[in-house]
Amino acid sequence: MKAKRVLLLITVFVAGMASLGVELSASRLLDPFFGNSLIIWAVLIGMVLLYLTVGYYLGGKWADRSPHYHVLYQITAWASFLIGLVPFWARPVLRWSMQGFADYNIGILVGSLLGVMVLFSVPVTLLGCVSPFAIRLSMEGADVGSSGKIAGRLYALSTVGSLVGTFLPVLVLIPNIGTRNTFLSLSFLLLTVSVAALFWEVRARAFPYLLMPAILIALMVAWPAGVIKPAEYGQLLYETESAYNYIQVVQEDGAIWLKLNEGQGVHSIYDPESVLVGGVWDYFLIVPYFNEPPYTADQVDSLALIGSAAGTVAKLYTHFYGPIAIDGAEIDPEIIRIGREYFAMNEPNFHVVAQDGRYFLAHSPRRYDVIAVDAYRPPYIPFHLTTREFFRQARDHLTDTGVVAVNVGRTPTDWSLVEALASTLKAEFPSVYTIDLAQPDQDLINVLVVATPQPTRLENLALNAALISDPLLKELADFAVSRASEFTQPTVVFTDDKAPVEQVVHGLILHFVLGQ
Repeated sequence: MKAKRVLLLITVFVAGMASLGVELSASRLLDPFFGNSLIIWAVLIGMVLLYLTVGYYLGGKWADRSPHYHVLYQITAWASFLIGLVPFWARPVLRWSMQGFADYNIGILVGSLLGVMVLFSVPVTLLGCVSPFAIRLSMEGADVGSSGKIAGRLYALSTVGSLVGTFLPVLVLIPNIGTRNTFLSLSFLLLTVSVAALFWEVRARAFPYLLMPAILIALMVAWPAGVIKPAEYGQLLYETESAYNYIQVVQEDGAIWLKLNEGQGVHSIYDPESVLVGGVWDYFLIVPYFNEPPYTADQVDSLALIGSAAGTVAKLYTHFYGPIAIDGAEIDPEIIRIGREYFAMNEPNFHVVAQDGRYFLAHSPRRYDVIAVDAYRPPYIPFHLTTREFFRQARDHLTDTGVVAVNVGRTPTDWSLVEALASTLKAEFPSVYTIDLAQPDQDLINVLVVATPQPTRLENLALNAALISDPLLKELADFAVSRASEFTQPTVVFTDDKAPVEQVVHGLILHFVLGQ
């Protein structure tokens, strides 16, 4: 009887671990195709809670109808087997979703997302059956007066397992063995416990369940892991999963691109054959020239990068302004490593730390001539980097002639995100400007929002541009002059208490999908 009880407790613990482990691993399974925005997390968490709710209800009824230990272990065996099948079933559906992103087909995107979520419905529902089933079994021979203690002990054990399932995949398994193998590890662990318990309960009748691990092993051999997601264009040089991102390094026409998660945005570019990279990063070079003229390149002595990625802006500033002091904050240490390996991020004057950008700025003892914020990419915008309080920190870390520049996205018709961020900057800075970098047939447009801690004038940019001697820098400045305007009509102001950036971004995306 003691061994029977121990097996039951182990099963409850491992099932609790698997339920949260599957949820966290599911988010990483979806990241390369749908990203990790708040709406994806909401769908994922909501569906898992729905499946668990159904499982709790069905598990209670099932246990009353058939209160046998071997029935519980059959349930967990099937749950674990189906968990192991998820990464194999999901692959063709997720590949289909790439077509949806390529064509901006909302039907394919929603359909493929729901299709993947259905894959989790049966195993998670079965896992939800475990706790009520275990309580029913544990009540055999017990008096009603101890029912609360029994239920509390089992739910506590299941929750401790869930805690392990929360941290183990994120901190250990996914970064070291990948998402697919994390699913398989959770599957084999619960399957081992379930089959062992079945052999204890029903002996020879448990032999058919040995087919489950055999099938999973056969699938692993027949379909080795290979590439998680092929590059949509160019040559895939490297891919990996970190604790924060799914990362791709892609080469096309000699340039190397850093792409994260669903891969619709490029976060860094390195072209060994060209000084400029042909993107928004180039125009960060121009933002100091909003100061009062004459402002010259030798006045730029320091730069802070919030969201330094693989170091594109740092490389540009070092080339045009010399070995000035550059500090960078990039939350993902794996991106820093990749920057050094693939993007020649080896400038001796560039000091980068793996930290959250706001934490980095709050603890930096320095003041900077330029603070560049490049940590936004709809729909992934950390709200704490959009608020009045954050921009006040940035203002306090600027020199008297310093500037802060923020890379913000818009669609061809929706400026709501730009207006919100510019309005919030305007609450802390006397002068705010925008440089619209729209290109023909571009769906997501970059806008640099620039703010100065001293009152400045829009015409300063043109006056300083005329003084620039470097031909490449002058070409950028002249183009920026033609696209720059002063922001004078603030609307909403984001604060730490209320920063509905997700609503603004979701509205922007919805308007784009609907063609508005």
